[in-house]
Amino acid sequence: MSGRRNVVPAAAGPTVLLLAVLLLTGCAGTSPEDATASTASGASSSAASTPDGRAVQRSPTATQPPSGTQLTVEVAGGEATGDTGRVPVALGERVTLTVTGDAADELHLHGYDLTAELLPGQPAALTFTADIAGVFEAELHEAGTVLLSLQVG
Repeated sequence: MSGRRNVVPAAAGPTVLLLAVLLLTGCAGTSPEDATASTASGASSSAASTPDGRAVQRSPTATQPPSGTQLTVEVAGGEATGDTGRVPVALGERVTLTVTGDAADELHLHGYDLTAELLPGQPAALTFTADIAGVFEAELHEAGTVLLSLQVG
């Protein structure tokens, strides 16, 4: 042994302690359930700290629009506007049909036998893979209003 000792300067003590605290608190992160929820919603937020160590929550990032075909229909006074008529989509395409109406009804996509409850002023959405070739009507059951004909293929 040489008789040398490793000496850490007294000023380094608080720095080492602060570094250890920051590293350990950084591991507290998001639980897997929280991470899944923020990823599923398309929005995420992150935490940062100020120079004095206080945690600061950053605002959520902008959400990315869902991939695939987005169809939007508005119904007012029994009249449909937006993506109406015959709407072509490719076989295998992911489709989201969002309908907003001024009256309660049931949205129904024939052929795929998908339904969604429509409440006044609240969007109702059907998301599906267009994996059945053909032409299929989307309608409001109670009103009997045909919104569009989905042409798949």
